[in-house]
Amino acid sequence: MNKIVFVLLFLMGWFTGYSQSLRSDSLLQVLKSALKQQHLYVQEKEKRIGELRFALRTANSAGFNAQFNLCSKLFEEYRSYKFDSAFVYVRKLIALAERFQQKDNLIRSTIKLGSILLNSGLYKEAFDIIQKIDTANLPNALQSDFLVLRARLNGGIGEYDNDAFFTENYYRQADKDFKLADSLTPPSDFEDTINMAFIPDSVKHKQLTPAFYYQLITRRPMPAHNLAMVATRLSFAFTGEDRLFFIILGAINDIRSATKETLAIFLLGQELFKRNQTTDAFACMQEADRNAVFYGTRNRALQIESMLPLISAKLIDEKQHQKDKLLIGLLTFLIVAVILFFLLVIYRRQILRIKTSEGMIREKNAELESVNDKLWESSKIKEELIGLFFKTCSLYIEKLDTLKRETQHYIKLGKTNEVHQLLKNMHIDKEKGNLYKMLDSIFLTMFPNFIASFNALLQQEDQFWPKSGETLNATVRIFALMRLGITENEAIAKILDYSVSTIYTYKARIKSRALVPANDFDRKIMEIEFIDKPGEG
Repeated sequence: MNKIVFVLLFLMGWFTGYSQSLRSDSLLQVLKSALKQQHLYVQEKEKRIGELRFALRTANSAGFNAQFNLCSKLFEEYRSYKFDSAFVYVRKLIALAERFQQKDNLIRSTIKLGSILLNSGLYKEAFDIIQKIDTANLPNALQSDFLVLRARLNGGIGEYDNDAFFTENYYRQADKDFKLADSLTPPSDFEDTINMAFIPDSVKHKQLTPAFYYQLITRRPMPAHNLAMVATRLSFAFTGEDRLFFIILGAINDIRSATKETLAIFLLGQELFKRNQTTDAFACMQEADRNAVFYGTRNRALQIESMLPLISAKLIDEKQHQKDKLLIGLLTFLIVAVILFFLLVIYRRQILRIKTSEGMIREKNAELESVNDKLWESSKIKEELIGLFFKTCSLYIEKLDTLKRETQHYIKLGKTNEVHQLLKNMHIDKEKGNLYKMLDSIFLTMFPNFIASFNALLQQEDQFWPKSGETLNATVRIFALMRLGITENEAIAKILDYSVSTIYTYKARIKSRALVPANDFDRKIMEIEFIDKPGEG
C-alpha cells in the first residue's frame, strides 16, 4: 500500500494537467486505423503459430518438458484467437500430463480447458470439467485458478440466464469464490490499485482519476492482450466519456494482439449505440460478430444477433431520414437555381464585362506597382553606392595628400630611409579589407536579412555564416554584388580582385548545392527584399 501512496504523490501534479486529454473521439480514429491494419496483426500471429507448430513436429520424440512447453505456447496463442485449435492443444496438454503422470500440470491444463469452454459459451461442458477436478491438496496458486474459473463460470451463467431468481444465486456464488481466491493468492500492488477504481467516489482517493489509471496501465510493460483486458475491466468502474475511452483502448489492444475472443468491441458497439453514433456502432457490432464466428463464441454470437437488428433498423431509419432531407434540400435547391438562372442570364454579360475590366486594371496596377518598387529600390541602391563612392574617394584622397606631404618632407631632409618606411607602412591588403568591410556594412544596412535568406537556399552543411570579426565572407560577397545589380563576372572579379574563372567556379559550386534548381538560384537572390518599401516605415 505504501508503494501506491508513493506513486500517487509522485504523479499528482502531472495527472492534474493530463486529465483533460482522455478524448475518446480521437482514440476512436486510432481504432478505425487499427481495424484497417488488423490483417497485419493476424499475419504476425499466424507466423508465430507456424513456427511453434513446426517446432512441435520436430519435438514429438523429445521428452515431456519440450512437448508440454510447445503445446502450452500454442494453446496461449490460440486461447483468445480460435477455440477449435485451442481445444486441440489443451487436449494434447491433458494427454501429455496423463501419460507422464504430472498431476499439477494435469489440473492446470484441465482448468485451461474449462476456461476456453467458458469463453465459447459451453457452460454445461465447463461445469462438467471442473466437477471432475480433484481439489484436495492443491497448491494455493492452482486452488486460486480453480476458484477464479468457477467464479467466472457462475458469473457467466448468471449473465446468460438474466433471471431475477436464479441469477442472484449465481452471482452470490461467484463473489464467494472470488473472495476465497483472493485469500489464497493475495493480489499484487498493481491489482490492488486496479481494484480501487471500483471503490465508491465518496471513499475513493481523489487522485484515482481516469487519467491516473490510463498512465498506470499504459506505462506498465505488459502484452497488448493483457492491456486490453485491464482497460476493459476498468471501463466498468467509470461512466460517460471515461467509460467509452477505456472500452476503445481495450478494443484497440485486442486488435493489435489479434484477439478474436474479445468483449471490448461488443461493449463499444453497445455504448456507441446508446450515444446515437449508429454508423460506428454498426461497424463495431459487425466486427464483433465476425470475431465471434471466427473464434466460436456461441454466447457472444447470441448477444450480438440480438443487438444487430436493433442497430441495423436504427441505421436504416437514419439513412432514410438523411435521404428525405437530401431530397427536400435538392428540390428546394432546384427551384432556387431555376430562379437564379434567369436572373443570372440577364446580368451575366454586364458582370463579365465589369470583371474583365477590373481584372485588366488590377493586372496593370500590379505591373506598375512592381515596376515602381524596382525603380525605387534601384534608386536607393544607387544613392547608397554613390554615397559610398564619394566617401571612399574622399578618404583615400586625404590619405594620399598626407602621404605626399610626409614624403616631400622627408625628401627635403634627405631621409630616404623614412620614405621607404613610410611606403612600407602602406598595407594595400588592409586597405582593401577596409574597403570590403565598408561595402559590406552599407550592403547589410540595405539588406539586413540577406545572409539568412541566402543560407536558406542551401543545405545546412553547405551554409556560409560570417566568422567572428567579419560581416560577409568572399562567397557571400559575390552574391551580394549580384543583388546590387552587378551581374557580370568580369565586373565582380575586378571589384573583389579575383580572376573571372574563380568567380565562375564559386557561383557554379554554390548553385550545385542549392535547394532550388540552378536556373532559379539567381532569381531567388534578386528576390531577397530591400530594407524598406515605398510607403513603409
